[in-house]
Amino acid sequence: MIQWTDDQRALREALTPLGARLSEGHLERDSNGEFSRELWKLIQDSDLLRMATDEKWGGLGQDLLTTLYVLEGLGYTCRDGGLSFSVTTHMVSTGIPLQRFGSDALKERFLPAVCAGDLIGAHAISEPEAGSDMLSMRTTGRMEDGCLVLNGNKSFVSNGAIADVFVVYVSTGPQGSPFGITAVLVERDTPGLTVGKPMSKMGLRTSPLTELFFDDCRIPLENVIGRVGSGFLVFDHVMKWEVLCSFIVNVGEMQHRLERVVEYAKSRRQFGKSIGSFQSVSHRIVEMRIAVDTARRALYDAALKVASGEDATADVAIAKLLASEGNLSTAIAAVQTFGGYGYMTEYGLEQDVRNALAGTIYSGTTDIQRTRIAAMMGL
Repeated sequence: MIQWTDDQRALREALTPLGARLSEGHLERDSNGEFSRELWKLIQDSDLLRMATDEKWGGLGQDLLTTLYVLEGLGYTCRDGGLSFSVTTHMVSTGIPLQRFGSDALKERFLPAVCAGDLIGAHAISEPEAGSDMLSMRTTGRMEDGCLVLNGNKSFVSNGAIADVFVVYVSTGPQGSPFGITAVLVERDTPGLTVGKPMSKMGLRTSPLTELFFDDCRIPLENVIGRVGSGFLVFDHVMKWEVLCSFIVNVGEMQHRLERVVEYAKSRRQFGKSIGSFQSVSHRIVEMRIAVDTARRALYDAALKVASGEDATADVAIAKLLASEGNLSTAIAAVQTFGGYGYMTEYGLEQDVRNALAGTIYSGTTDIQRTRIAAMMGL
């Protein structure tokens, strides 16, 4: 097990008041599908968004493990899962690829404002006909007079309705080739870019989702992240961070859910005894505990490999599977343990189920993760 330092614990504990504040009114915001700019300002003031960015660009310069530890604390204290998802989407979609692959000029223009949260970021990967099959994307970027001219559309863009900048992945070479993808930074007010209206969805409703449409949208080559044709490398790096950051937040949520269920099972009485004394209930809660511990261990073990530069493809896929499916199973178990109360909106547990289901789809579906693991096994 990782031994956390006093400084790391202090960073995490400093977020406890923030999480409580972000939780206020979360049921109403979820019902309305509302993203709160006021709460985003509180997040900015907390310096959470600066966590993984180098000090040179205005960040706190924390490593991957520390960032995950702090984000787990956010999940534990904040009941607004959509807002937490917007936080990790912003940090990972834009800040991480800019810092790792962006030119110094591109970093100077955008990274300080991104890590401060003054510019909200999103990335555009999925398309109506190309979700997990990234190499089949049809949004193109043709070279013309020192620009990439973008045409096509992107779907399921988290933070799309509120983003100021987008990292857009486009086809610039032979379709199906990993060297035919390019990542480019696009500003919201660029002519030729149209941001669609927010889309209604099942869960994570406080994190707005939109489509993007490109019609001869001209982007200077200086905005390419990495180089033309290296987008798949950028994407692979970003996806590792996205899985680790998003799902460690879920582990924090799972831990909070587990503790809440244990307390309820001890206090709720039926047939003259606490429901936690019934074997069927206690075993269900034990399975919740196993899911939480297993997901946490898998994510941190994968992060250790990523941080050390080892090949962690299978490890990240396994961690994503365990965390996403564990989050969903524990959310359902919590509803079942609370019974009729769990089914009621005011308890927030049915919202947990809706939010958790998304995790089995975004960042690569569970089917894709199993296919990736099988491929790493030589199957």
